[in-house]
Amino acid sequence: MAELSVVVVAHDGEQRALLQVLVDGTSVARTVHSCSNFPLAASDPVVRRVQSAKPDVVLVDIPADAPIPALRAIELLHQAMPETALFAIGSLSQPQVIVSAMRAGAREFIERPTTTTALLEAFVRLSTAQRKRQEEVRGKIFTVVNAKGGSGSTTVAVNLALALQASLGNTALVDLAPLGHCALHLNLKPVFTVADAMRNLHRLDSSLLESFMTRHDGGLQLLAGPNTPVASEAPNTEYAKLLDLLMGHFRHVVVDASTRMDSTTRLATTLSQTVLMVAHADVASLWSAARVQQYLSENSNPEKIQLVLNRFRKIPGFSEADAEAAAGAKLAAKIPNQYFAVSHAIDKGIPLVQQTHSEIARAFTGLAARLTENELDVKRKAWSLFKSG
Repeated sequence: MAELSVVVVAHDGEQRALLQVLVDGTSVARTVHSCSNFPLAASDPVVRRVQSAKPDVVLVDIPADAPIPALRAIELLHQAMPETALFAIGSLSQPQVIVSAMRAGAREFIERPTTTTALLEAFVRLSTAQRKRQEEVRGKIFTVVNAKGGSGSTTVAVNLALALQASLGNTALVDLAPLGHCALHLNLKPVFTVADAMRNLHRLDSSLLESFMTRHDGGLQLLAGPNTPVASEAPNTEYAKLLDLLMGHFRHVVVDASTRMDSTTRLATTLSQTVLMVAHADVASLWSAARVQQYLSENSNPEKIQLVLNRFRKIPGFSEADAEAAAGAKLAAKIPNQYFAVSHAIDKGIPLVQQTHSEIARAFTGLAARLTENELDVKRKAWSLFKSG
């Protein structure tokens, strides 16, 4: 549990000193500032001083004999710092004060006189809630790799990303291939590439990141790959920072690693919810898939690596179970063999998913649905549709 920074606001000097001692005694929080006066208005210097401390928690002591100024302080601080947790310290024998404090913006109401244990429990509740919220809002990475050159990872990555964007929104496509083709598939002409984002990593925030990305008509954001073959010299720590920023900004991030087999692809695999290994239903491709699966699973859970059979057609005497056994991975999707439709889509820069009535478009939409079926809001939506029927 990360240490929480706390500001104590208490008019009574002894109570203020006691709260500081109790906070520091929890070992999970420390007092970074204290105030002896309650703010009277939004422009009050006390508000600015509390804001400048950038606390995780503000403790506001509510005297039993004069609660109104403290309640007003909670309201003003909540308005000025809506993301900061406000804990009220007061008497539990005054129910109207408790209600007023919670309505003003207090997250917790802790009994006065309080104890280190009571504060510790409140801090743990806050940290747990923050961690759950961060886990819910963190985006998920889906990495797509070729089992063998020419298997179609870029086609899968582009169409999967578009399907995710169309159904759930807020999706990014990142081209980590040695030579980027995603922009070609989307008929985009990026000004910037992954290399530009990496060079500016020291000052990269969400706004600057988006400025390096190219927006597709459907809302998908592309961080393009290089348009000339290059060997990446950036350390994995920098790629980790880039992917972490992307996960913090987008709901879903699709990474096209193509045929790239190095430590960066392994890193993306480690960070991914699912890795889609694209292969064909032939001996050479499935043989390669088994080796790629083994390579990528050395540092990751092998169960997250799943097989996508591209250009699939039924072969007498060869089952899906045979393909899974040969590749060492569970089958995630079968993309039908429509070579001319795929070639035409790439030539025209009109991805297959945008051809909504085709069998191949439905295959990509179905893949996106399966990858996200366990997400809470997707579950709620499906449940609501079921109930309404």
